[in-house]
Amino acid sequence: MSPEILCRFCAAPLTQSFADLGSTPLSNSYLRAADLERMEPTYPLHARVCGRCFLVQLEAFETPQHIFSDYAYFSSYSDTWLQHARAYAEKTIGRFGLSSSNRVVEIASNDGYLLRWFHERGIPVLGIEPAANVARVAEERGIPSRVLFFGRETAKRLAAAGETADLTAANNVLAHVPDINDFVAGFSIVLKPEGVSTFEFPHLLRLMEQCQFDTIYHEHFSYLSLTTVAKIFASHNLRVFDVEELPTHGGSLRVYACRQNAAHKEIDAVKALLERERRFGLQNLSRYASFQEEVKAVKRDLLAFLIEAKRAGKRVAGYGAPAKGNTLMNYCGIRTDFIDFTVDRSPHKQGTWLPGTRIPVYGPGEIRAAKPDYLLILPWNLKDEVMEQMAYIREWGGRFVVPIPKLEIL
Repeated sequence: MSPEILCRFCAAPLTQSFADLGSTPLSNSYLRAADLERMEPTYPLHARVCGRCFLVQLEAFETPQHIFSDYAYFSSYSDTWLQHARAYAEKTIGRFGLSSSNRVVEIASNDGYLLRWFHERGIPVLGIEPAANVARVAEERGIPSRVLFFGRETAKRLAAAGETADLTAANNVLAHVPDINDFVAGFSIVLKPEGVSTFEFPHLLRLMEQCQFDTIYHEHFSYLSLTTVAKIFASHNLRVFDVEELPTHGGSLRVYACRQNAAHKEIDAVKALLERERRFGLQNLSRYASFQEEVKAVKRDLLAFLIEAKRAGKRVAGYGAPAKGNTLMNYCGIRTDFIDFTVDRSPHKQGTWLPGTRIPVYGPGEIRAAKPDYLLILPWNLKDEVMEQMAYIREWGGRFVVPIPKLEIL
């Protein structure tokens, strides 16, 4: 009998499946030439939902130290994401009156893509980033960074050193932590009494509405709704007082939280979104049980298109090498029999092969040289940016293909 799997937040047994995507490599474990003759480790990619707190989650097969200590994702290679970060900085500086007398701390600060906008305004900043190779880039840009994993102990060290925060930012990291209780507990320690923490994460409601199953991968341990996040925060002396719906990553939330006894007043948007989630069925296990069939339908549609295209002698290339693309390709069994190659703007990914599928990754210039008939956009959340950058494929009759939420040929 297999051992019982327990919820990482409330420790209830996990008995309800959400999406079983088979066994795949880690989505950011890109291969070098020397790796091609070696076995790749694979792990079950099976998301389950807790019947008590409704946290959708993966079992942790690898430690965060193994996954994130040397990371392939650099935020600054997306123009859209840089614009998003700048807008966030301008908004929070204005809303909370931040100045040179305040401090902004970002958790999972990556290459300094966000803190740079505060730094340029003379606001003291500090980045906490577990990936040493990424933090090094931030330091070179003048952004003070500590190579640490965040949690209670790190927060205590910061507080003891007088480095408490008026604003903490945690963009697309809450889903990446296996010990969500330890991680969230750190914010009530590092925040000043009236300080504010903001968290951005893909919204489970949008994931389900748009069948965004490819955002499920081992580096994402949790899939979050406001309903569940509010419960987790409340258990660690944090209160949600505002929420915004964002277009990023296919539909995300930006949650504003403070200490329970802070003066920030709750905005009506919080109750309104909680009610929308309830009406959608996020507190009903039967709603989660139907998701797997929707996933299978997306797989069949994509494979049907690729089979027809290849039989017609068409050439198909990919654009991007995101983690979500690796989930999609591995689940669908798509290799170089369907996709000749993919391209990515990040030089850190060029010259590698995708994990599992072993599709080669080149620079974007390869598209003009190869002139594929179809360009499959793997970071579908950036499709408008990609279609603008690659509009020249129309010169030879090339067309774009978007796989999620439903197959589109544009």
